[in-house]
Parts: sequence; structure tokens; C-alpha cells
Amino acid sequence: MGDLGSLVAFALTALIIEITPGPNMTYLAALSLSNGTRVGFAAVAGIALGLMIYGVIAALGLAALIDSSPLLYGLLRWGGVAYLLWLAWESWASERETAPDAIEGNGGRPWLAFRRGLITNLLNPKAAVFYVAVLPEFISVDVGPAVLQTLLLSMVYVAIATSIHSAIVALAGTLQATVATANRRRMIRRGLALALVGIAIWFALTTGRSS
Repeated sequence: MGDLGSLVAFALTALIIEITPGPNMTYLAALSLSNGTRVGFAAVAGIALGLMIYGVIAALGLAALIDSSPLLYGLLRWGGVAYLLWLAWESWASERETAPDAIEGNGGRPWLAFRRGLITNLLNPKAAVFYVAVLPEFISVDVGPAVLQTLLLSMVYVAIATSIHSAIVALAGTLQATVATANRRRMIRRGLALALVGIAIWFALTTGRSS
């Protein structure tokens, strides 16, 4: 289903959007350096699920509701900022987790990374805006049901985003051995905390809307 030319154009658009540096890249790189690829890939899975959930929401028409409602949009926006700042504080304060026995004992806590990746993307109103402002441009009423086209394009977008995120995790993972000591892990965790604060500020500035 779907026009091949439109599908290729959408894939290229999604690729350009995803290779543009953003919060997911920074978070995944720092997380993988600090905790390894297992935890990094868990976060990638959480992000992918969050993006796909928005795809389903868009297919149901709810993304347009979020985009058109200042209250819903604002709740998601500031909820996302607050969550990122909370993650930054937790990363800075959790000194015990940089110890080798703590790291080995919790295995880097991939489930926690998965949950954080999921929640962060669900609290990102820009994801909803993408599905409202960009994706519909590649849907043709002459091709087939809009719901099915939306789901197909959503899967393409998630696949592209996940591939790029996975590459970032793999690349950062190759450098993870260089930060194997507790002191270096502590430095990375604090760097991650500062990066998260920066992401929260970037998130607040870029998701604002002029009245």
C-alpha cells in the first residue's frame, strides 16, 4: 500500500530529521559510555516504543488534539522538562551506582533505561507535532485508508530512528572500556547529568509556542 515515491521521500525526510543532533543522541551516547551497550540498547527500545505509540495515537487522530490543545501540549512540555531535570539530579546524586560491585549487581539496570527512554518520548510534544505537521504531507487519499498509511509511515519512521539510535549506542559502546574505572564512570555520570540539564533547557526553548 502507498505510493513508492512518497514512501522514499518520507524515509529521506525522516532520515534528515533523525541525523540532526538532538536530545536522544546526547542521552544515548552518554548513557552507553557510562553503562555500556546493553543499557543503551534498552533505552533505544524504550524510545522506539514511545515513537510508535505516538504513531498509533496519530492514526487515531489524537495527536491533532494534543497539537491543538494548549493545555495538553503545555502539560506534556513541562512534564518532559521536569522529568529530564529529575533524571539529571538522580544521575548526579547516585554516586553509589558508579562502584564496580553496584554496576555488576544491577547489570546496568536495562529495564530502568527502557522505562526512561519510553517516558521521555511520551512526554515530548514535538513527537506529536511531527505526526501532525510532517507525516500527513505524505498521505494520499487516493492510495488507501489514511489510518493504514499513517501506521505504515510510523513504522518506517521508527525503524529509521531506531537504526540511527542503535548506531550511536554501538559507537559509544566501543569507547566504554576506556571509562571502566569508578572515577571515570563518576565523571561520565556527572557529565550525563549536566547534559540532561542542557537537554531540558533545549527542550523547553524549542518546544515553546508564541502566543
